[in-house]
Amino acid sequence: MVASAIHILDSRGKVLISRDYRGEVPMSAADEFASHLAELEERDEIPIYTDSDGVTFAYSRHDSLILLSTTRKNANMASMLLFHVHVCKVLTSYFGELNEEAIRDNFVIIYELLDEIMDFGYPQSTEEKILKEYITQEGYRSESGPAPKPPVALTNAVSWRSEGIVHRKNEIFLDVVERLSLLVSSTGQVLRSEIHGTLFMKSYLSGMPDLRLGLNDKLMLNASGKNAGKGKAVEMEDVKFHQCVRLSRFETDRVISFIPPDGAFELMSYRLNTTVKPLIWAEINFETQTRSRLEFTVKVRSQFKSRSTANNVEIVIPVPDDVDTPSFKASVGSVTYVPDKDCIIWSIKSFYGGREHTLKAQFGLPSTSKSHESDAWKNRNIECRFEIPYFTVSSLSIRYLRIVEKSGYQALPWVRYITTAQPGDYLLRIKG
Repeated sequence: MVASAIHILDSRGKVLISRDYRGEVPMSAADEFASHLAELEERDEIPIYTDSDGVTFAYSRHDSLILLSTTRKNANMASMLLFHVHVCKVLTSYFGELNEEAIRDNFVIIYELLDEIMDFGYPQSTEEKILKEYITQEGYRSESGPAPKPPVALTNAVSWRSEGIVHRKNEIFLDVVERLSLLVSSTGQVLRSEIHGTLFMKSYLSGMPDLRLGLNDKLMLNASGKNAGKGKAVEMEDVKFHQCVRLSRFETDRVISFIPPDGAFELMSYRLNTTVKPLIWAEINFETQTRSRLEFTVKVRSQFKSRSTANNVEIVIPVPDDVDTPSFKASVGSVTYVPDKDCIIWSIKSFYGGREHTLKAQFGLPSTSKSHESDAWKNRNIECRFEIPYFTVSSLSIRYLRIVEKSGYQALPWVRYITTAQPGDYLLRIKG
């Protein structure tokens, strides 16, 4: 991609700060863009458009700000919009919050950053850790001594890592986190099932280490064709890698080869669209006996192997909006009535695999209430959240993690697995 200029605007399209890199597009184009934006409703906005003068505008909203790039070249617009995301990450890392006030209070440092992250319209380094080595958050440089030099990382092929890094103890931590999104009918039929996985890494390695990470044989990159016809495999979609990963090596032999940044970063993310058996199943049996009393029994069952344990389990169960005088009797854990959300929350600290627990709940109903005669509240879903350590629902696993560094030091790799579910993602229907 190549951009003639970059502008940061407020939500109304007023220019806060601009940087002209090539002089090919008049700076007044930003004002014309503001007029164009004022004529549109937000639902009609498109992130890329070209005016009658041949100027292409690419813009994206980030909270209360708008980032706008202009060009007359046949540029890669997707890369330009991705560049906006990286710019926002850099500015957020410096100012904590990215808003109009932060832009107005930090003009000097923003101009410095814009000069470093782009040169003559071409993106350069957007790694905030590297930029912070020579641009301080206060935006000033020491006047004594020789002028500071850019870190070597800006001039070599590994722009995300500086040379000469030394750690007293060389360690690397890898977390394989899978978030389960599930919708299940009242009869137990899985209506929607997705897994969103992320490989998080924290690297504390000296020098310039070269890492090789191998995944298990069930890995199959979607539409790659490499493992087609080799039996059951995990079909990964929307696979994204950190820029440090050598993509060509992964495409040929499925080895993730890379020189890691120093510190914490996201190595890889993926999505699996596959049918998953509910790990925790819940069902409600209603026992309404009088017009002024609502009673029901909730049974929850863990449907994973007994050697695994779900921690911090919360089961959110809807109730009518006008119940009172709640009473609970649970075989395990504690129960809380949350009237402002019209639900009860059953909390279980540790839920072992292959177990079943029961909750009996009773509520009073006002004599004038008709909520017990209506099934409207039953149209809501039971929601669950939990964490299962040492477990991945996709069966994805790390076969090896090798560290090669020319000094030959020994490093300690640590690998953890965890499967999580959040209330808005893991839903069990009450009614069919």
